[in-house]
Amino acid sequence: MMLLFMKNTLITHPVRHMKSLFRQWWPRFLYQSPGEYLADQLTVQRILLVSLSNIGDAVLTTPCLQALHQRYPAAVMDIVVDPRSQAIFSACPYLGRLFVLDKKGGWRGRVALMMLIRRQQYDLALDLRSDWMLYFIRARRKLGKLSIRAGCDLHSAEKHVAALKPLDIQMTPETRIWINPRDRRFAQVLLGGWSERRILALGLGANFEGKIWPVAHFITLVNMLADSFDGVLLLGNQQDASRAEAFSEGCRLPVIHACGQCDLLETAALLEHAGLFVGNDSGLGHMASAMGTPTMTLFGPGFPARYRPWGPSAGWLQSQDGTMQSLTPAEVAAYIRQKWAWVRP
Repeated sequence: MMLLFMKNTLITHPVRHMKSLFRQWWPRFLYQSPGEYLADQLTVQRILLVSLSNIGDAVLTTPCLQALHQRYPAAVMDIVVDPRSQAIFSACPYLGRLFVLDKKGGWRGRVALMMLIRRQQYDLALDLRSDWMLYFIRARRKLGKLSIRAGCDLHSAEKHVAALKPLDIQMTPETRIWINPRDRRFAQVLLGGWSERRILALGLGANFEGKIWPVAHFITLVNMLADSFDGVLLLGNQQDASRAEAFSEGCRLPVIHACGQCDLLETAALLEHAGLFVGNDSGLGHMASAMGTPTMTLFGPGFPARYRPWGPSAGWLQSQDGTMQSLTPAEVAAYIRQKWAWVRP
């Protein structure tokens, strides 16, 4: 009996004690009651947002930035970004500091980054990317992303903003990219006399072959819509250059080939001048929508209900069999003319 009592004392009681501490402190670590926090809104001066990595995904987190800024207009926002998408946030007027999480740095890079972030004290931290960063961030209030099950019926932009529901934030703003005067000057110089004319911008590429509409389809579509535009602006990275050359050979309209010649904010400034953007499921479509440009996104595989560009001027069309080849130029042209009446039949 004595041995059994000692076993219970040494093993069971410490476990119970640890469970008690866990129940007591874990809610304080991740959460506060909404009433307690909302009563202290005026003291929210510094916020950390952990964003996503791909360009399109990062753009879809900008409604969170805007919603937080509307709620806490005096707060400075620090943002954890990926090297690919950091420019999306670089001109945000209420940006504090960008922390770059580079996967190529391995675990050493992640540890170094978390040590750097831990030097800061935040009033609020929102992690839309991971399940572990909040453990290491010093913040009075911490909010994490919705679970896959909780957000399965929501568009990605809505899912991100839904993580702010404990702050009584309900509405999902539109996406937004902030650009500098230098980027606007770049766009004006590149476009020359086109800047005030009817421009059709195209994104011929995507991040994998199965999401890319054939160049021949793009040529046919543009030639069908040629009476509504004065020229075509081709955007994308250097990998899209060969597609751009093939497109230029068959297009009836004048073409400006800007693939691989622009950074993200210069590309956003160019999209600001376009009357319509048509492209594959890629970051360019999200950027166009964030610049207020009417946007037509073409889907074969994928889930447009969750990942299409967000905004009232964003249209999309998906093929019946999930392949890009079966989506015909005639279908796309008909959809465009139906949604935007100014495009001539």
